Amino acid sequence: MTDFVQSDTLARVKPSPTLAVSQKARELKDKGIDVIGLGAGEPDFDTPDHIKEAAIEAIRRGETKYTAADGIPELKQAIVDKFKRDNDLGYEVSQISVTTGGKYTIYAALMASVNPGDEVIIPAPYWVSYPDMVKMAGGTPVPLETKVEDGFRITPEALEAAITPRTKWLIFNSPSNPSGAAYDATQMKALTDVLMQHPQVWLLTDDMYEHIVYDGFQFVTPAQIEPGLYNRTLTMNGVSKAYAMTGWRIGYAAGPVPLINAMRKVISQSTSNPCSISQWASVAALNGDHGFLQERNKAFLARRDMVVEMLNEAEGINCLTPEGAFYVYPSCAGCIGKTSKGGAKINTDEDFASALLEEEAVAVVFGAAFGLSPFFRISYATDTESLREACIRIQRFCSNLR
Repeated sequence: MTDFVQSDTLARVKPSPTLAVSQKARELKDKGIDVIGLGAGEPDFDTPDHIKEAAIEAIRRGETKYTAADGIPELKQAIVDKFKRDNDLGYEVSQISVTTGGKYTIYAALMASVNPGDEVIIPAPYWVSYPDMVKMAGGTPVPLETKVEDGFRITPEALEAAITPRTKWLIFNSPSNPSGAAYDATQMKALTDVLMQHPQVWLLTDDMYEHIVYDGFQFVTPAQIEPGLYNRTLTMNGVSKAYAMTGWRIGYAAGPVPLINAMRKVISQSTSNPCSISQWASVAALNGDHGFLQERNKAFLARRDMVVEMLNEAEGINCLTPEGAFYVYPSCAGCIGKTSKGGAKINTDEDFASALLEEEAVAVVFGAAFGLSPFFRISYATDTESLREACIRIQRFCSNLR
């Protein structure tokens, strides 16, 4: 047999670290180990009943055939209405793209627009898939590190310094995965002012956690704050997080027609249309009652506050309080250079996460995966008792470091 040799493009790409952590946790659970998995960014709530009923009704109506490659008209209109209702952004149906998940929306946009030599600025810490998708599209990811003292938010000065004549996109995520950091209107305007001075830079804004914010925080999206960026912004969102529809695989975006048409070409020659049933369920999600969001956010808020408090009680850990999403991104700098009870040397945040899993059966994602060390990410989208027990184990692990 001829040995398989993967493509040069794929050789530049790493597997998803978050999926790897979840898989490792599952393997340990299958061996009977009481693992608490805090790696997956997936709400533990169920999809609301009215959305599930809409999917069942769609099946009964026979909505089980191919659809247009980038979405049914009914869902596109619901997305148009959502952007107007929630973000005061006016779009036409022709400016809407629907894909098999938010990840694929970003992938299609990059594949449709990036050429070799193009640079894509990605604030760090970042969602693990951004840089690798840029590489798959032939571009060069340019991480832009944030600082704890800035609340993991990029500053206008840092953004200005990162832009070059080769910059094609800025990928912008607020609230952030993994830090939960979010930008208010004033902070957002300072960044859009910079972008207005660089007309070659396009903006891809990942608003997936728009509805998961706390303490009265008011979400804003860049094109809403600076209308001058409207014609070079792709505003991306989806139903996975707010509506607890991760497995339904529906993402969507709005942007200039030429970009949307180019993305449709990518979609038509790769995934083709998203699941027809999921699309009809998403119509119900966007058009239906949103009252459940407030109750679920109250639960997320209580979990956030408990996790932040308990982590800050652990020796060597420092954890900021995030504005949104359902993650915390604590520093483990105070643990670096120490040795665990089991004899593991903690030289990096990956060492920290690995030893924590092996010795206390708590699965977290190490910070280097998100481009900023020494930190780790915890998802608090799980039940309160599991979170409390995980934090107790983390406290114990840290107290045993020498």
